[in-house]
Amino acid sequence: MKSLYWRARRPVFETFGSDRYSHLAAFDLDRQLKQYLDFDNGFFIEVGGNDGLEQSNTYWFERFRGWRGLLVEALPEKARLCAKNRRHSQVVNAALVADTGTKSIKIKSANLMAYIPGQRTAEEDAVHLANAIAVQKLTEVPEIEVPATTLATLLDARGGGPADFFSLDVEGYEVPVLRGMDPERHRPRLILVETKHPQRVLAALNGHYRQIDQLSFHDYLLETDNPL
Repeated sequence: MKSLYWRARRPVFETFGSDRYSHLAAFDLDRQLKQYLDFDNGFFIEVGGNDGLEQSNTYWFERFRGWRGLLVEALPEKARLCAKNRRHSQVVNAALVADTGTKSIKIKSANLMAYIPGQRTAEEDAVHLANAIAVQKLTEVPEIEVPATTLATLLDARGGGPADFFSLDVEGYEVPVLRGMDPERHRPRLILVETKHPQRVLAALNGHYRQIDQLSFHDYLLETDNPL
């Protein structure tokens, strides 16, 4: 996570057109993505939008390349901050799920490491929770119920052509989100997904994507030849 020093200087430097403090992604993911997204005025989707700043993979592209997009964040307070920090893009407060019949879902409110329980083994959930508390110095992690929808529903409402880039970081819930995208109808050109199981992700995309790069130990870049 970026230091307070870094956060305080970002808006000051941006006033003078400098991006020195504007690369906010973990593992320099935004810097690495520039070679694949080297154009202005693209359209992105970022699921796991958080507050729109911390560890954002799309902030630099919005601020310095004129991109616009859709940010989806399940935690209500984070979604409110995201809407404040990313005024040029649409922010939706919801968890993304696999089917339209699910209208709400319970989530562990662990800040950047918020997760939907029961998607992994009980032991894996316990390890994730312990790590979230330790890394972020959390004092409590309440379980809350949040509205749910599918990514296909949001993209149908948006209309227009395919997204140029889809950033997916949902702490182990990536396969249901991708199923809810309906890859037979919606295929962003590039997908960056944080996952421990890249083969499961590719299987959920029904053969429409291939891996073209690995940007960190758990961040995989996928591409389709037929964006929709």
